[in-house]
Amino acid sequence: MKSQNTESNKIVGQTAATGFQVGVRRTMPITPEQAWAFLTSSEGAKLWLGHVSNLTFSEGETFTSSDGISGQFRVVKPFRQFRLKWSMKDWEKPSTLQIRLISDKPDRTTISFHQENLVHENTREQMKLHWEEVLNEIRQKFSMMERR
Repeated sequence: MKSQNTESNKIVGQTAATGFQVGVRRTMPITPEQAWAFLTSSEGAKLWLGHVSNLTFSEGETFTSSDGISGQFRVVKPFRQFRLKWSMKDWEKPSTLQIRLISDKPDRTTISFHQENLVHENTREQMKLHWEEVLNEIRQKFSMMERR
């Protein structure tokens, strides 16, 4: 009798211990400082947190947006990284969201969204589409600025 390969039964994005995860990244023609400034602006924050007023983006800070997104900042490294608990209104438990700004050239930055502790593969797919849309909107914003 053949033994079944458990690797072949693994669902894309499923981890052994933390549910499901997803990562999406795009390289933009901007500096890490420009990326950070946009992500922490009210216009940029609206894309990944929803409508939240008076955020200071500091470790330990909690938020709830009018869009039903809530969370708490755990790590804030200016121009490099955010790590936070992040949850939508109807979720059973929060996920962990990391945003990294990766740059090895002064005029190019990769913005990376990585989310883990997602409870279901459908949630993973939903968040993959969401983060792709966020990155597309950021790219459009900077493409418009470049043309000016």
